[in-house]
This record gives sequence, structure tokens and C-alpha cells, in this order.
Amino acid sequence: MATSAQDLITTVLDRGTFFSWDTPAVDVHPSSAYAEELARARERTGRDEAVLTGEGRIRGVRVALVSCEADFLGGSVGVASAERVVAAVERATALRLPLLATPASGGTRMQEGTIAFLQMVKITAAVARHKQAGLPYLVYLRDPTMGGVFASWGSLGHVTAAEPGARVGFLGPRVYRTLHGEDFPEGVQTAENLFAHGLIDGVVPVRVLRLLVHRALRVMSGDTTADPLAPMVSDDELAAPPADVSAWESVQASRAPGRPGVRSVLRHCATDHVPLSGTGQGESDHSLLLSLARLRGYPCVVVGQDDLGGRLLLGPAALRSARRGMRLAAELRLPLVLMIDTWGAALSQAAEEGGLAGEIARCMADLVTLPVPTISVLLGQGTGGGALAMLPADRVLCAQHAWLAPLPPEGASAVVHRTPDRAEEMAELQGIRSADLLRDGVVDRVIPERPDASVEPDSFATRVGLAISEALADLSLVPADIRATRRLDRYRRLGLPDGD
Repeated sequence: MATSAQDLITTVLDRGTFFSWDTPAVDVHPSSAYAEELARARERTGRDEAVLTGEGRIRGVRVALVSCEADFLGGSVGVASAERVVAAVERATALRLPLLATPASGGTRMQEGTIAFLQMVKITAAVARHKQAGLPYLVYLRDPTMGGVFASWGSLGHVTAAEPGARVGFLGPRVYRTLHGEDFPEGVQTAENLFAHGLIDGVVPVRVLRLLVHRALRVMSGDTTADPLAPMVSDDELAAPPADVSAWESVQASRAPGRPGVRSVLRHCATDHVPLSGTGQGESDHSLLLSLARLRGYPCVVVGQDDLGGRLLLGPAALRSARRGMRLAAELRLPLVLMIDTWGAALSQAAEEGGLAGEIARCMADLVTLPVPTISVLLGQGTGGGALAMLPADRVLCAQHAWLAPLPPEGASAVVHRTPDRAEEMAELQGIRSADLLRDGVVDRVIPERPDASVEPDSFATRVGLAISEALADLSLVPADIRATRRLDRYRRLGLPDGD
């Protein structure tokens, strides 16, 4: 049974905090038959329209709410209900409140024809202005969410989850059957299928929605209040690393089984962690992790590569997911933290035809011009375009045994010497190790490993979190225009002799 709007309010909001914003519905001068339908719907549901709006609190946090009532003419949206949605969104924007939208609708109201269809434009515009103001917009898709509602305010969330088993799609099954003479393919228009294809971030029951929204808003609010759960470590943990080792020793250490990655850092240093999924455009690549999190009390968007012991190659979908993270950071005005550990970009026909080269270019272009603070962390292997796409940042941190190169040393040896057997020599010649990167101004700080991360994974992950939090604290003191100029100047002068 689908969740009603009242059930959702009771389950998600703090008890007794809901306050309705609804005013009498706009009179759309319905025909006599339509007027009778409206009267029956009002008598049956006790509502005057298919949308109710208002505000309440979730664990004390003030939140605006827009919710459909599916029992009122299928939750369909016409002029009156659209006006109610827009008024609520505009009020939330003016009050600078986060907004939770919970649509459940068959789409636009057929009884009102084309005018109802066009209402989706003004709803979309209001949501866009809300997001442009840097305010969170969260969406919970209920059963059903179809047609123009899904194709407008149902698809614009910073974070989007759906009710288990919810029917979600654009073209209604009845319309498809009429037009094509056959049923719509089974299982396509479901919340679970959308999640599998990277269109939404999760499928969660309504009883979990309260926790999810609270966690997301803890990050999205930008509150940097110290987190009591953050691991306490001394600045001595980031003291200068021991004597340099050879480049080849670092390459081997970076490939050691059990070397911690981004998931380990989040596990030890993050609270209010909200994992996101996919590009939001029908693609999902699990080689890249995207999430909202508080790292040692600092809210941020995290984009990370983690090969989990395999040979991770990044394809176009992974980089499009990374760019989604960049957009989220910009829209929510949160710092962006990128963690790099990859064998490089995928080498395949699918990657070429999927626009891999263009995605690498667009990632770099987005990063160097992003209006929020950015931090990149080389955790392990940093190979080729897959690493370069996520490297440009205000601060670049590097684990002691991490490295950066256009190709793995074996590949560089094959290109130069036509054999991979001189990989160790090439690693030394190319200046790929952390000490070389620090000397050349590619990275700003080396995070020590004692002796390498694979034998002290917990301590290393904690050390990485501390280094990130210190960089975030430093960047928070730099005015945005100065930060942007410094970032561009850094890469403009990289590799030039001093004084040029």
C-alpha cells in the first residue's frame, strides 16, 4: 500500500511540528463534470487539492515540505496544485529553508489539458531558483511518480531516494499499451531499476527517510561545528615522513594487498555519511564513490576512486559521476574532496565511443574553475587521464608511497624501450614519487606512512583525515576570488623555471 501524505508527515517529521502553508486552492473554473470529480475527491480525502505544503522539523532541523496525495485524482497536478507547489518552493527559498519534496502522482491533470501540462515549467523554474540560492532540495519518490511530475520537480533533487517497489517513470503503462498495442516491459519503471541504472541514489522505506534526510542536511547545511565523533589525533601524526625511498619501492607499496583507500578514510574519519549513486543520467560505475560526508566535522562532497584490490580503470560513466559531485559541491557551496587511486582510464571501444577523452577534459575544466574549495588526495596509484581528471585543486595532498605518472612504469618502459623490463628505471627517471612531486610543486604536502599504509591501515586512514581537515580549515580562511586566482596561477606556472 502506498504511503499517504499524512503517513509521511507523521513518520518523518518531529511530532507536532508540522505547520501547513496551504491557502485556499485557486479556482480553475472547472466544467460541471470536472467540478463533480473535484467534489468527490475532496469529500473522499478531506483535502482540497492533490498537494499539501508546509514546514516542520526533523530532529530539530527546520524543513519545508511539499507532498502529493495520490488518493486525490491520482495525485495529478493542475493549475491549483501547481500554484501551491510554486508558492511553497518560493517561500522555502525566501526563508532559506531546505526543501523535501515527496511526489506521488500520475502526472499532469488531463481534465485541464495543455495548461496543466505547462505548469511543470513554473515548478521547475521555482526549484531551479531554490537550488541557485545554495539551498538543499531533497526528493523522495513515492508510488506512483509518473509523467510530467517525474520529468520536472521529481528529477531535480540534490539527493533522490524512492519508496521500495514504487512505480516511477515518464510514460504511463496505459498510454504505452494504447499506442503500441502491447504492455510496457516488466520491471523497467520501478525504483529498484532506476537505482540499478544510476538514476536515483537509493531505495529506502519511509521509516528510514527521517534518518537519511537528517544526515544529508547535517552535511548540506555547511555547519562546521566540531564533530564529537571525529577521531582525535595529534598534529605530530603529520610530522615529516622518514627518509625517501626509491620510486619503484613506492610503486610496489602502492599495489600492496590491504592498502586502505577512500572507503577506509570515510570509515575512520567521516560522520553523517550519505552515499550517492551514479550520474543521475542513466549510468552507474561502482569504481567511483560519491557521497556527502562530514570529515572530522567539515561538511563536504567526497569523490573517490577505490580499486578494492583490483586493477581499477575509470570509464566515462565514472568521470560523469565525478562531475555530478563537482556540480553538487558548487550548488550546495560545499568543499569538494577528491581521492585518487587508479590504474588509469579505461582502454576499450566502449570507453572511446562513450566520450572518455571529452570527460577527462571536462573534469579538468570543471575543477580548475569550480567556485568552492577543492582538495585532491593521491592515496596510491595515480595513472594517466583517470588520475589527471581529478587532480587539479587548491590543495593537493599525497601519501608517501603514492605516485603520479602518464602511464604505469611498465607502460612507459614499453613505449621508450619496447619492453616492460626497464620499469624500475623509468619510475626513477620520470619523477613520479611523492618527494619528486613535492619538489616540483605538484603536491603541497606528503602524508607519512610508517612504514607503508598496508601494514598500518587504521592509523594511515586517520592521518589522511587529519590532513584533509587541516587543509579545509586553511582554505576556509581564503577569500573565494583569491583562492580562484591562486589555483589558476598554480597550474599556469607549473613546470616553468623560477622567475619566468
